[in-house]
Amino acid sequence: MGGPMVRRLLAAGHRVTVLELSPAARAELAGDGADVTTDVREVAAGEVIGVCVHTDAQVRAACLDSGLIDAMAPGSALVVHTTCSPRTIDLLGEHAERRGVAVVDAAISGGPHDIAAGRITLFVGGSADAVERVRPFLAAYGDPILSLGPRGTGQRVKLINNAVFAANIGLLAQAVAVAAELDVPEASLLRSLRHGSGTSRALDGVAASGSVAGFAEAVGEFLGKDIAVVQQITAELGVGLGALDDAHRVLVPLFAPASDPPADPSSGPSAGPPQPSTPEVGAP
Repeated sequence: MGGPMVRRLLAAGHRVTVLELSPAARAELAGDGADVTTDVREVAAGEVIGVCVHTDAQVRAACLDSGLIDAMAPGSALVVHTTCSPRTIDLLGEHAERRGVAVVDAAISGGPHDIAAGRITLFVGGSADAVERVRPFLAAYGDPILSLGPRGTGQRVKLINNAVFAANIGLLAQAVAVAAELDVPEASLLRSLRHGSGTSRALDGVAASGSVAGFAEAVGEFLGKDIAVVQQITAELGVGLGALDDAHRVLVPLFAPASDPPADPSSGPSAGPPQPSTPEVGAP
């Protein structure tokens, strides 16, 4: 996800410094025109720092353990794209406030192809001033940029989005099972639903794969992970999923190999098969 962001920022005329651990990615990004470093202090010198890593633990490591926030200048802003716990955003925000640094969470819905096209959906949480300060940074690749409320709101909305996306696929799996009992072929059902009021982005992905099982197999690793993260974080926050949880359970047999995925909350739901992502911490 980070690679296309960097290229969009460069195309918009920003100077971008990237902290990237992969030698191959470093070479590629340098070829694109980015300044590439392994020194967190060079990244921290930027006015806006964007973080796009894989997991909640990596967000904490990148922002706190590495000394990134402590090295940032007063008046700068940290944008967290990784889907993580709202509690992590609060932790970063409280730490950053002591430095005079703003924290904005801008969770992503979509895939690398959406970033490359400049149309990735961003669920944004943060003070009005902080969001406006980072808007030119986000506008290089984000559309729509949905400012939703205080810091952490973007993460809360993203969690619900992931839960609904997965539940829609679970409902489709159940609908296919009912259709089979009614002697309606799955292909006929999917083709018809796309033209009816039962259509959805989840249905588009399923139909493109040819079947619910095929789509679940293609995105099972990511979808199973997203469900696990939603369940974990909502449980930590004391919130029940209700009927969404019932729909999620329908999916479990379809991606049994991924039934115990690692708690990796970075990937957002997409209408197509997942694409590889490159983690970066960048400063335009």
